[in-house]
Amino acid sequence: MILLSKAEEIIIKGATLVDAAGERRMDVLVRGETIVAVAESVEVPIGARIVDGANGYLLPAFVDLHTHLREPGGERSETVESGSRAAAIGGYRAVVAMPNTSPTIDSVEIVRHLHDLARNTLCEVALSGSITIGRLGEKLTPMADLAEFGICLFTDDGRGVQSDALMREALIVASRLGLTLGQHCENEEHAKGAPMHEGVWSSKLGLAGQPSSAEEVMVERDLELVRELGASMHFLHLSTIGAIDLVRRAKREGLSITAEATPHHLSLSDAEIASYNPVFKVNPPLRTAADVNGVRAGILDGTIDAIATDHAPHSPELKDEPFDCAPPGMIGLETAFAVAYTELVAKAHLRITDDPTLPALSMLDLVRLFTLSPARIARLDRHEHCGEIVVGARADLVVFDPTERWKVEESSTASRSHNTPFAQLDLVGRVRHTLYRGELVVTDADAQR
Repeated sequence: MILLSKAEEIIIKGATLVDAAGERRMDVLVRGETIVAVAESVEVPIGARIVDGANGYLLPAFVDLHTHLREPGGERSETVESGSRAAAIGGYRAVVAMPNTSPTIDSVEIVRHLHDLARNTLCEVALSGSITIGRLGEKLTPMADLAEFGICLFTDDGRGVQSDALMREALIVASRLGLTLGQHCENEEHAKGAPMHEGVWSSKLGLAGQPSSAEEVMVERDLELVRELGASMHFLHLSTIGAIDLVRRAKREGLSITAEATPHHLSLSDAEIASYNPVFKVNPPLRTAADVNGVRAGILDGTIDAIATDHAPHSPELKDEPFDCAPPGMIGLETAFAVAYTELVAKAHLRITDDPTLPALSMLDLVRLFTLSPARIARLDRHEHCGEIVVGARADLVVFDPTERWKVEESSTASRSHNTPFAQLDLVGRVRHTLYRGELVVTDADAQR
């Protein structure tokens, strides 16, 4: 359950703050929606709610660029309300809802409906709109009209825009309007609807595979369009070494592009599919161990700008099908930061790996990948001091315990669905408390799940 604090003031004592300014041990006092004191020692006001931050990190709350909330049309799997609860438990203050709902988020009417549903959620639910009507890849949506209603990103996620001419037109329109397009990089002619990556494991398992080129051909095409038009683009859930290298070289060239990667693509390979468990079916598919290392390298060298969950819930009756028939997707809001911390920070710093050469990400850089960088991409950095824990900033905060070791339990997820690929995985570090607009919307998360 989620606990809401109604205390007039909340004080977080003894935590190590990590934000854009670096690391320092401080107390933080929150009054209403605002941080009103940050100091080495803050006196506890009478009646204030005390949150123990000792031995923990106090972080700006996270922003997810890539969340599937399923509503309207897929309420058995997730709703705006249940997804926001999962996000709050994971430490998020905002999520960007993808448009592949039924009906698609391609009209002002649907946007208004979703705004109504999101009025009292436990985090901000920002909406993306589809690039094409119905995500059919045939005709552009009325982007200008949708942008007036706050659409922060346009994408046909779940499908890539296949037509070169239509994608070019979309970039021209978006550039004129100052909008951001996000591309799901999948050339359908190359992918052929295959349920997993093409390689050694697809051959062993007798399953059709989609080659890395399915992603890389589209990345290459879109980079050429960006180059030609002087446009901007965001690349969703990159998963192959080749795609990441294309983006790396384009950034060095100075193109206006950003890219994201997911926790599952930085931690899981196609070897997981040996069990034929459909929980490991996702799009883009889990790639090779070499690709996993390529994703990590892209994070470490700054090619990847943000870690995004691609939270894709499916109810048990939908996911419980043979591997090649089950829908692709994994949930991830509640585990994303812990997975990334475990894989990119803890394993190297705490020496809980057999690989002594494993490079480590700094806590400061990990926080940036979950906070300021995705907020800027989605244009959710509009409030003052975004990504900072300073006096005057809005109190969107996370207390993270880096010492707790735990296993994910499928049955305890706040999401309506339980299709996590991280069940029973040993994780290091856990979100303990989340404040959103100054309210303690999650407290002692371990006792609630």
